[in-house]
Amino acid sequence: MDATLVYDGDCAFCTRSVAALGTLRLAEPRIVAWQHADLAALGLTQQQCEHELQWLEDGRRWGGAQGVARLLLASGRLWRIPGALLRVPPFSWLAALGYRWVADNRHRLPGGTPACSLPAAARPGAASSEVA
Repeated sequence: MDATLVYDGDCAFCTRSVAALGTLRLAEPRIVAWQHADLAALGLTQQQCEHELQWLEDGRRWGGAQGVARLLLASGRLWRIPGALLRVPPFSWLAALGYRWVADNRHRLPGGTPACSLPAAARPGAASSEVA
């Protein structure tokens, strides 16, 4: 598998979630915070990355809940079952709603910080983490 997971490295909740990948024995893609990635080389925009995580594989991109579904599918074994379910209605609809709720409320979740609720440009240290 030649996949890349792009996440929000300024968000403590997101960082902890990515760290859990090894613990849960999920796929081991290349993992990079969008703030430290060459977004143009990846074919991504800052706006896409601020909005939701990105899963890149075989020249294709999946964001948000569908990115999570692709991660689960790539993880094999029993993880493929929820990954497959997340791709079809009505599960895909519920996953999209759930993902958006988590993304919008990540600053309130365990490990989240107030910075998680700020737009990237307004976060502490934003000037030093901008991607050209």
